[in-house]
Amino acid sequence: MASTKELFLQNLAQTTDFPLALEISSAKGNFIFDTSGKKYLDLISGISVSNIGHCHPKVVEAIAEQSKKYMHLMVYGEYIQTPQVELSTRLLKHLEDPLNSVYLLNSGSEAIEGALKVAKRFTGRPIIIAFTDAYHGSSHGALSAMGNEEFKTNFRPLLPGFTHWDFNDLSVLEAIDQRTAAVLIEPIQGEAGYLVPNPGYLLALRDRCTEVGALLIFDEIQTGFGRTGTLFAHQRENVIPDIITLAKGMGGGMPIGAFVTSKEIMDSLKENPILGHITTFGGHPVSCAAALANLEVLESENWIEQVDSKSQLFIDLLVHPEIVSVKGRGFMLAVEMKSFDRLKTVIDRCIEKGLITDWFLFNDYSMRIAPPLPITEEEIRWACATILEAIEETK
Repeated sequence: MASTKELFLQNLAQTTDFPLALEISSAKGNFIFDTSGKKYLDLISGISVSNIGHCHPKVVEAIAEQSKKYMHLMVYGEYIQTPQVELSTRLLKHLEDPLNSVYLLNSGSEAIEGALKVAKRFTGRPIIIAFTDAYHGSSHGALSAMGNEEFKTNFRPLLPGFTHWDFNDLSVLEAIDQRTAAVLIEPIQGEAGYLVPNPGYLLALRDRCTEVGALLIFDEIQTGFGRTGTLFAHQRENVIPDIITLAKGMGGGMPIGAFVTSKEIMDSLKENPILGHITTFGGHPVSCAAALANLEVLESENWIEQVDSKSQLFIDLLVHPEIVSVKGRGFMLAVEMKSFDRLKTVIDRCIEKGLITDWFLFNDYSMRIAPPLPITEEEIRWACATILEAIEETK
């Protein structure tokens, strides 16, 4: 009889020829457990998803309670569903005017698609400006916005009207003009290796967009829900976008996404044509209940306030001749080494030792550190010691 691993490789679509293939039996808090009982500290949160840890009891309870009441009822936007209303109301309390209208979806890619559509619809303009090595998702519109040609070229032709500029390059300001529908940017670039904007850069984009009537879209799919030391990364920069996209850490482990903008902008999707954007499962009531519980946990705990000091502990401890630098902000840290081959050897050894980490799509010589927010100082010290041991043991 075929093993579960054999069936995994045989029957499920594979995304690479070398999946990690850890067979997981459970996950709780900051840890994942495989079928042999081995315990792993999750230092990447499922790629910035499990911000409050795995299977938080309040999220589990919310899922159970909502699933007893109702699940899918009707395509999004027709019925009044309490979980959707409560989530959007609670979320908007943490966002600034004019961000006052929420469109709920299933994923980050869908949130990007919706944001791009509403920007074009509202402005009537054809051009979207995005950035080199940006990652916005794998659907065709999101892929068109992506800023890495290697990941795009074999899927062309993509959508027209996209131009790409280097992150932190101020010459982009000259390209933002009366034909620009929107500028789409991550307030911290995720898959480029957690690149932080230069002081004043996002504000300069904000001012130029305002000047020419273009919309500013912040992709906060990776940065949102506490990962950078504020609930959303733009709040640290004191720059308010016209549209914000959310997903990943939003659902406490459940699939959900959203784009948020002003009611004036959002209402442009209601006519000419009606149903200008539509989704069957977006705003699924069980996912919304989970997302509301996730947000309530973040409100009640002081984990976000601890992010900066815990981040600094990682930086202070990760010192080794083979570590070139540790860059990023908060719990978005990139540990740079000299080559991918060297990094991959270290990562594999870390996994053997019970520590899960990873590299980046567009920066394969840096190690990703993006742990759940409730990680303890003791766990940070163990993780850093394990990384340093792995470097030594694989020389």
